[in-house]
Amino acid sequence: MSPLLRRIGATRFVRDDLRAALVPWLIARAIVGASLGFAHFVDDQVGKLPRPVQLHQGLFAWDAAFYRDLAAHGYEGLPHAALRFFPLVPALTRGLGVVLLGAYGAALLVIVEASALVFGALLHRLAVLETGDAALARRAAWFAAVFPPFAALVLGYADATALALAAGLFLALRTRRFELAVPLGVLAGLCRPVGVLLVVPALIEGARGWSTAGRRKRVARAAASVAPAVGLGAFLAYAGIAFGDGFAPLTVQNQANLRGRFEWPTTSVLHGLRDLVHADRLGPGAHVLWAGVFALLLVVVARRFPASYSLYAGATLVLGLSGHNLDSFERYCAGALPFLLGVAVVTKHPEAERTGIVLAGAALFGYALLTFLGTYVP
Repeated sequence: MSPLLRRIGATRFVRDDLRAALVPWLIARAIVGASLGFAHFVDDQVGKLPRPVQLHQGLFAWDAAFYRDLAAHGYEGLPHAALRFFPLVPALTRGLGVVLLGAYGAALLVIVEASALVFGALLHRLAVLETGDAALARRAAWFAAVFPPFAALVLGYADATALALAAGLFLALRTRRFELAVPLGVLAGLCRPVGVLLVVPALIEGARGWSTAGRRKRVARAAASVAPAVGLGAFLAYAGIAFGDGFAPLTVQNQANLRGRFEWPTTSVLHGLRDLVHADRLGPGAHVLWAGVFALLLVVVARRFPASYSLYAGATLVLGLSGHNLDSFERYCAGALPFLLGVAVVTKHPEAERTGIVLAGAALFGYALLTFLGTYVP
């Protein structure tokens, strides 16, 4: 049994946390599956040939196809731009795919769906730990599944695994299990580029009680503080050795058809506000509306939770707004779990809870539909 499960209590984890996460997890998959079926119906009725490639890809639409193909062929078998996808999920998929006799697509979905369920359960436990509020924790588990940008947690993306690792890391940090936080941090740094931002809460939590900690505990705290950066550095070192460009996993994103060049967040926001007044450019402007939502949630998080939560969420928001192209902005920010806790806080009244969950589910359906029709980049 893992140290984290021992700390939480395996029986309690299954009885309370997994149970709280299971129904929202099932409903989210039903919603995304229904949106895929409806996308086929819409395309049959009003679509133009050829069909959107994303509709043919289904649960492997957009970036998901890269993760599947990386597991099957490795970085050497794909274009150079594939280096922007970090290696943890492809490696896990490769290992499970071998067991499944080369069914890498099925292996990827098993890893993603299991990660999403574990994430919902760990977020539920984290909310209980921080607030002692069972109702708030239940809402957090719901929003961990049906938050509008979370079609990516059903598709073959790395986000579900990254979120499970982040939730586990926060639990380890907040329960002072810094030895466990080290491997979780390294794996988070190997999972997605933004995993390195977890150094923010690790540094803050490691600094708490530093003066009274013994030598061994200080070593563990220091190691946990740099673990996500070590994971990132390991992949950059691999890219340098294998492809002669150690920064390619980061700089590939600077291409115009991806995140594009760096821009100050204020510049991105101003561009988005300008786009809002053009009916044909509502898509980019909608990202700025989401930025406003996340900014308000950041205030809620800062008032209710320790600084490690709000500073991590703030760093994610700033980084998400720093690209010329804001595609996937909502997914990047939703990948900072403190925002989900903030949503759970502001929906504390029963009517707000019901309305929030229903609206989130409806928006999840809509975003997934646009994803399969090729008009929204998750």
